Amino acid sequence: QVQLVESGGGLVQAGGSLRLSCAASGLTFRSCAMAWFRQAPGKEREFVAGVNWSGSSTYYSDSVKGRFTISRDNVKNTVYLQMNSLKPDDTAVYYCAAELYSRMVPTTPAGMDYWGKGTLVTVSS
Repeated sequence: QVQLVESGGGLVQAGGSLRLSCAASGLTFRSCAMAWFRQAPGKEREFVAGVNWSGSSTYYSDSVKGRFTISRDNVKNTVYLQMNSLKPDDTAVYYCAAELYSRMVPTTPAGMDYWGKGTLVTVSS
């Protein structure tokens, strides 16, 4: 069965960095577009960053552009989110998601086929 397992979340001070990982199994990873989303308490889930199947194309929300970097390793079946210059507003549960057989960069939750359970990122001021 398909599994997406996030790791790397935790507590960090404002200005610090974290790297999230999402290990995929049970699917043909190189055929999937991948994305990270986040959901803060009392808010809707929002798009953070997406990457196409090969890693050649990425897209970011305006709120994280220039601070976060998404990448993938199709040998390790893993997608990463490097988060730098973290702010308290980045506090949320971060989810990775997979869109099967897509050549595009995903940007909306509606199109995703599989989701991880999430990892909590807390940024203190």
